[in-house]
Amino acid sequence: MKASTKIEIRFADLDAYRHVNNASYFTFIETARFKLFHEYFSEIMATGLQFLVVEANCRYLEPIGLNDPLVIDVEFQTPGRSSFILNYILHSGKGKVYAEARTVMVCFDSSQGKAVRVPDQMRLAFEG
Repeated sequence: MKASTKIEIRFADLDAYRHVNNASYFTFIETARFKLFHEYFSEIMATGLQFLVVEANCRYLEPIGLNDPLVIDVEFQTPGRSSFILNYILHSGKGKVYAEARTVMVCFDSSQGKAVRVPDQMRLAFEG
């Protein structure tokens, strides 16, 4: 499964060098992830199942300026028992890649206080 979302760059995202601050990239991928989960997995989220980030990294390739277009492609990797990986490509939509990022997510049931199996509905979506 792969999904894309456009992100609007705000002045507050910039640093002293007038390009997007490195920490803002994680906010951008969080926004893309939230939109994706809300669109495809809102029923699962309504059950109280949580998706926790247990690892996040980003490789910065090109700076992003205030007026640069930003699109984030999110792609799922085949899940494990209770975890899955999301890969992100941050790009211009016209061939310029700004960064590549990755998060490792764990399905967590707070009522049980432990990691639980990735729901079948999500597994099916990952394959699609």
